[in-house]
Amino acid sequence: MKIEQIHHVAYRCKDAKETVEWYGKMLNMDFVLAIAEDHVPSTHEPDPYMHLFLDAGNGNVLAFFELPTKPEMGRDPNTPIWVQHIAFKVKDRETLIKFKEHLEANGVEVLGVTDHSIFHSIYFFDPSGHRIELACPDPEEEAMLARMDEVKWLMLEDWSKTKKAPKHADWLHAKELGKN
Repeated sequence: MKIEQIHHVAYRCKDAKETVEWYGKMLNMDFVLAIAEDHVPSTHEPDPYMHLFLDAGNGNVLAFFELPTKPEMGRDPNTPIWVQHIAFKVKDRETLIKFKEHLEANGVEVLGVTDHSIFHSIYFFDPSGHRIELACPDPEEEAMLARMDEVKWLMLEDWSKTKKAPKHADWLHAKELGKN
């Protein structure tokens, strides 16, 4: 028994129409489905909602709920803003740079390009405040992933015992953090 793939990932949004238009314009995602009900199918509670589905490529679906009767959206104040995010893969660095330029030309503040060695990323926020990452593979990704694969269990075990960052793969962000 094994999971085949993610069916969809769902987030809350402030405004359904704004969300569909933003993801279409900024990330070229197609609007594929809308579901609206006055009752929640899983819990049967009365609560009107709009549920949207966007094509994130290769069978991946990004979904949103607009919930007009609920209190305004918030976020976990104990979790740093950089932690919760959704990352989308783009073909290469040229595509990543084109997205960065497109987003900035449309008034979106973009952080990066950040060098994660294995991949390179830019970060920004959607209109509802969700952090988005676009990432492209490094040309040497395969070799670096093999190096990381060799130490993943050692790193996890060390972390589990000490809650301190193990040094097995400190080369990964050495360039980005100026440790070269």
